[in-house]
Amino acid sequence: MANKPAGLPDHIRHYINGELVDSISGDTFDVLEPTTNETYIQCASGDKADADAAVAAAKAAFDEGSWANMLPRQRAQILYRIADEVAKINDELAAIESYDSGLPIRQAKGQANRAAENFRFFADLIVAQVDGAFNMPGRQINYVHRKPHGVAILITPWNTPFMQESWKLAPALAAGATVVLKPAEFTPVSASLWPGIMERAGVPKGVFNIVYGFGHTAGDALVKHPDAPLVSFTGSLATGKKIFENAAPYMKHLSLELGGKSPAIIFEDADFDKALDSTLFGVFSLNGERCTASSRLLVQRSIYDRFVEAYAERAKKIVVGDPSDPKTEIAALVHPEHYKKVTSYIEIGKGEGRLVAGGGRPAHLPTGNYVEATVFADVPASARIFQEEIFGPVVAITPFDTQEEAIALANDVEYGLAAYVWTNDIARAHNVAGQIESGMVWINSHNVRDLRTPFGGVKGSGLGHEGGYRSLDFYTVQQSIHVTLGDVHTTRFGATGYADGDLGLGGPSA
Repeated sequence: MANKPAGLPDHIRHYINGELVDSISGDTFDVLEPTTNETYIQCASGDKADADAAVAAAKAAFDEGSWANMLPRQRAQILYRIADEVAKINDELAAIESYDSGLPIRQAKGQANRAAENFRFFADLIVAQVDGAFNMPGRQINYVHRKPHGVAILITPWNTPFMQESWKLAPALAAGATVVLKPAEFTPVSASLWPGIMERAGVPKGVFNIVYGFGHTAGDALVKHPDAPLVSFTGSLATGKKIFENAAPYMKHLSLELGGKSPAIIFEDADFDKALDSTLFGVFSLNGERCTASSRLLVQRSIYDRFVEAYAERAKKIVVGDPSDPKTEIAALVHPEHYKKVTSYIEIGKGEGRLVAGGGRPAHLPTGNYVEATVFADVPASARIFQEEIFGPVVAITPFDTQEEAIALANDVEYGLAAYVWTNDIARAHNVAGQIESGMVWINSHNVRDLRTPFGGVKGSGLGHEGGYRSLDFYTVQQSIHVTLGDVHTTRFGATGYADGDLGLGGPSA
C-alpha cells in the first residue's frame, strides 16, 4: 500500500462562489486508493442543482464583477500569484497526485512546476496579445475588439489531473472568462487544492468554481447549461461525441481533446538506441495512461527482429511497484474499472499478436491495479489492439517494408492526435510527417512541447486546438468593428433609376 500523504481533507466539497459546500442533495461518492482499491475519502457528488448554482455564480461574476473588465496586466498579476502559490506546493501535490492516481512519485514530482509555468505563460501572453487593425485611407478603419466570451465549463481527465486542470484554467482566466471546473471522478483530490490557491492569489469570488461528480450527472448538467457558452473537454472519444451532441442545441463553442492511438514510425536509418529509449518512455511513462502515447510501433522490416528483441528485453526490466517508491517506473492503474479494461485488451491481444513481454500481473503485487509492461509483436492492422485506444502499458509492434506502407499503416485508425517519425533522412522526415493524419508530429523525439504551439488532433482525436494564442482565441470573442471615415456609396433602393454602372452591389471591400 502506498504511503498516505499528510494534509488530506476529511472530505471533498464543491467550491461555489467562494465557499466550500456539500452537494444540495447531500450525495457523495467513494474515492479509491489504487494500490488496494480501498475507499480513503468521500467526495461531494454534484447534479443539476449544484451545476446551476455554480454557473449562476460564474455568470454573476462575469456580468457584474470586475474580472472580465480588468486590464490584461491586472489579470496577469493575479495569474503570477497563482503560479507562485502552485509552485510552493510541489512536494505536497506530488504526494497527493501519486497516492490518488497511482502515478509513480518520480513522475509526479514536477507537476506543480509545470502547472505554475502554464499560468506564467498565459499571464505573459495576455499582456502581449496583439489584434489587427486595417485601414482604408479616407474611407474606413477596421479593428478587432477582443473580449471575454463568458462562462467556461472545464472538464478534465484523471491522468496527471492537476497539471491538466492548469492547462485549461490558465488561458480561461487569462482571457477574462469565469469558470466551472469539473474534475474527473476517479481523481478529485488534488483539485481540492485549487480553492485555497485562488483565494490566496486574490481571485474574486465566483470567478473560479468547482463541481465534483460523474459525467452523466454533474458533467451532463454543466454541458447543457444555457448560460455557459464554452466547453473545454479532455477525455474519451465516446464522451466527446456525447458532449458534441448535448452542446449542439445551444450552439456552444467546443474544444474537445479525445485521445489517440499514436504511431511511431521507425525507419532502418534511425538512431536505433535513441528510438528504443524514446518509444519505451513514450508508451510506458505515466503508467501508459497518456493520450499521446506511442502505442503503435511501425518498424521497417530490415531492423524489425532486432528492434522487437531489444524492446522486449527492456520492457521486461521495467520496474513495476508501489507509486511512492522512487525506483518504480510503472505503478498502479488509476481505478479498478480501468484496470479491467486494460487487462481485457491484453487478453484480446494474446489472440491477435505475439506476446513478447508482460501480459499479466507482477507476481510480487497480488493486489491493486498493477499490470506488467506488455509488448505484442507481429500485430496486424485489423487487430483491435492496433485500432483501439487502450490507455495503459500496452504496445503493439508491426513491420513495414516501404515508406508508403508505413504512412498507410499510421493513418489506418480512427484517431489522429500525435505521431512520431524516426529517421536520419531529413527529406523523408518532413515528407512523412506531412502525410500523417495527426494534429502533431515529433521527428526523432518523444512529445516535448513548446507552449506556444497548437495542441489538438484530427479525426476521432478531437475538435479544435489549444495552446498559445489559440487558447486565448477559444475563450474570447473577436469582434470586428468598422468605422466610416468618409462618404459611403449606398445604392439608393426606391429612388428613381440607378446611376450608370451601379449594379447594386455596394463598394469595394478592400
